[in-house]
Amino acid sequence: MKIDRLLGIVMILLQKDKVTAPYLAEKFEVSRRTINRDIEDLCMAGIPIITLQGGNGGITIADGYRIDKSILTYDEMQNVVAALKGLGSITSDVGTEKLLNKFFIKQDNVLSVRDSIIINLTSHYKSDLTEKITSIKDAIHNNFRISFHYYSNKGDNRRTIEPYYLTFQWSAWYVFGYCMEKKDFRLFKLNRLWELVDTTELFQPREIPEERKDFESYFSDEIQITMLFDESVKYRLIDDYGVDSYSVTEDGKLMFRMSFTNKEFMVSWILGFGDKAEVLFPKGLKQEIKQIAENIIKRYE
Repeated sequence: MKIDRLLGIVMILLQKDKVTAPYLAEKFEVSRRTINRDIEDLCMAGIPIITLQGGNGGITIADGYRIDKSILTYDEMQNVVAALKGLGSITSDVGTEKLLNKFFIKQDNVLSVRDSIIINLTSHYKSDLTEKITSIKDAIHNNFRISFHYYSNKGDNRRTIEPYYLTFQWSAWYVFGYCMEKKDFRLFKLNRLWELVDTTELFQPREIPEERKDFESYFSDEIQITMLFDESVKYRLIDDYGVDSYSVTEDGKLMFRMSFTNKEFMVSWILGFGDKAEVLFPKGLKQEIKQIAENIIKRYE
């Protein structure tokens, strides 16, 4: 994600005297153009970054801003910052805020990024989500089963699970646990989970096979798509997948190829472009989008 890359660039510059754009492009697996835009965004955010031209040129951060390497490594700092900021946006735990303050107290030798970079993982109904996460987190800590009403494309029913993890996948929060009804490990989306009850029924934690902890595998198999977009929505493609996610055809259309593992998300994303997008491949998806469009027309007739 772009926010992770921006934070990563800052941390690299804090620990190295000078780096080049090709070095950053290779490290983050993006184009030099993307790195140049990232540097512009960081400057606009108030980070004192200087670009030097010439044979000994490169990208550096202004004197007076550096990080004590004995505190954390680059990877450790990046992971801690991302985790704390993300958690702070969806939890009511004041301890998270206090811990963030410890990491970002303004000192002469430590850069404070707290006011420049914000990571917000909340949904539109933060209060409900916060309450759910807090309750589930307590249940996981105490080994209590939880019960809830769950809504899905297969209908809705009551579920009881042994909760093990809270995880953020595909722009949404999920609880991972052992479903007592299905007798299997499952992921449940918190936005579809309501009437949550802590049963106070103790459970003995099960041994979870490593392959079941691969949460990506719980979504649909990978789907490769090819699409054409109008030039007017180019900014949305860049916003979602970067400047290298498409090529321009002779007639000015944007050719887009991408793989998705979450079909529900993919279909909703495509429909959000209205008549500015056309599915070319696979044909089955093209027919599905067409059928949805025809159903929409019927509803408004």
